[in-house]
Amino acid sequence: MVTDLKLLRLLQLVSPGLPIGMYSYSQGMESAVADGWISKSEETQEWLAGILKTSFAHIDLPILDRLYSTWENGDLDQVAYWCQTLIAYRETGELRLEDRHSGQALARLLSSLGFAEMQSWSRHPEATLAGMFSFVAVQWQIPKQQMLIGYCWSWLENQVLCAVKLVPLGQVAGQQLLIALTETIPSLVEQALQIEDKDIGGSAFSLALASSRHEMQYSRLFRS
Repeated sequence: MVTDLKLLRLLQLVSPGLPIGMYSYSQGMESAVADGWISKSEETQEWLAGILKTSFAHIDLPILDRLYSTWENGDLDQVAYWCQTLIAYRETGELRLEDRHSGQALARLLSSLGFAEMQSWSRHPEATLAGMFSFVAVQWQIPKQQMLIGYCWSWLENQVLCAVKLVPLGQVAGQQLLIALTETIPSLVEQALQIEDKDIGGSAFSLALASSRHEMQYSRLFRS
């Protein structure tokens, strides 16, 4: 059971107000909109659902699961291994930098909040958002499954906020997207928890292509 305090800590961790700069990244969506791949709510939903079901459910969530366990066991070598593995699955320089920068930013925040062991991760080349997110989830005793659901929600909310600005969509359309897409999260988490090491992996080709194009996009609202 999630106690009231653990729930509040999880809500704090997934809040868009967390100062780690996630609002600065569109993960290729800006390029996809500029190229006409996404122009309405239905296409936005198809885009996000595809990423959730392919790369996110088969890479991010299983690795986040393992990072949580390695932090619990105090195995720093395995923490570094799974962070390296996650970065290796990022198919563009933009996506790799986003993961490192957000992970280092979260490490700096946690260090400021009293987690001294995070200081060395604030400039660590293998810092990832999932790595630092799972660390503090263990420290705050947030159950693993709830952490995975929260991580999904945080990613999805940020992407919907990007779509509201970029497509653009109205606020009601954004909420409708969240309602539709969050229905898939519990089953994706259950699926991710069953994936064995040898089955981790996947690719969303359109995401990789859009992200690589965004790196060279002339005019951008979001960071590359």
